[in-house]
Amino acid sequence: MTPFGEKVRALRKKRGITLKKMAADLQISAAYLSALEHGHRGRPTWSLVQQIIEYFNIIWDEAEDLHRLAALSHPRVTIDTAGLSPKATELANRLAERIGELPEARLNEILSLLEE
Repeated sequence: MTPFGEKVRALRKKRGITLKKMAADLQISAAYLSALEHGHRGRPTWSLVQQIIEYFNIIWDEAEDLHRLAALSHPRVTIDTAGLSPKATELANRLAERIGELPEARLNEILSLLEE
């Protein structure tokens, strides 16, 4: 699941809206919406994020947050370290090797470091 998918699913569940109804209301397939929620599709388009913001009547900071989460929600990431230091390349490769093994607490620590 991606951060965007997790947020959309939480918004939908909080309001008691089924995936099928939301998909129909947005005029997209339920399969596509499910794939977005579960991280089996790439980033949603800007216009789809806008539709979802309007659908849930989200404003200001929460709308910005949803756009930010959408931008951070590509399930297959490529990191180009060409021209960077050897340490940057090592970090990218080691993270790729081990990310699936890291517990949530460690992921939160790494994210906190990156947000500083």
